[in-house]
Amino acid sequence: MGVDMLVPSLKGKVSDEEWEMRVNLAACYQLVAHYGMSDLIFTHISARVPGTENHFLINPYGLFFDEITASSLIKVDIDGNIQQETPFKINPAGYTIHSAIHAARHDLHCVLHTHTTAGMAVAAQKHGLLPISQHSMMFYGRLAYHGYEGIALDLDERERLVRDMGDNIAMILRNHGLLTVGTTVPEAFRRIFYLEKSCESQVKAMAGDAELIIPSREVCEHAASQFKISASQSGLEWPGLLRILDRKGSHYRD
Repeated sequence: MGVDMLVPSLKGKVSDEEWEMRVNLAACYQLVAHYGMSDLIFTHISARVPGTENHFLINPYGLFFDEITASSLIKVDIDGNIQQETPFKINPAGYTIHSAIHAARHDLHCVLHTHTTAGMAVAAQKHGLLPISQHSMMFYGRLAYHGYEGIALDLDERERLVRDMGDNIAMILRNHGLLTVGTTVPEAFRRIFYLEKSCESQVKAMAGDAELIIPSREVCEHAASQFKISASQSGLEWPGLLRILDRKGSHYRD
């Protein structure tokens, strides 16, 4: 049975602002799958419901990322209570991580978490992400680290997640994976795309015997500041990314 048979359309039954957020978030899930950053059903992306501080949207537990649609996304409150009729549940670990950040950072509207091979590899390296590529400069001085505590099922871990995240744009969860945040869904996706590229290039560069070239701190800081300036361009690629999904015949808008 298809997802559309299990989940009736919510278009016209929620506000226009919420529907737009649902469409963008569903697209983000499908783009993560398209670019090979999903992990069966076990990672998660969330977005704050516009006009609220305590409600956010997250994936129905059990669907693959390329199956997620705007209507199938589940609205929950900060306490994990589902706010709509749905045949699905939510991932408890996803709730722990996302509720922590949404409750503490009202300036953020999207949180994106992955378990990619390259991301997990760098998360296991003691030195973390190295400034060895232009992509990685985006995160220079703006990347947090959180120590591994097991599967994120213990709610008291939320305090430490928030503490370690601080005001950074991304975080490496040690021995676990990657996390990015954004004021919009496109911004969070753009950051995970380039954080993943940074990790991929680092793993490949370290696979050889050649000595790595690491630019000076001054150059790294200059490049990071340039990325901050160019942040206003974030989202320019989003319409093109949606066109990729449309050409594939994706049902993310349903």
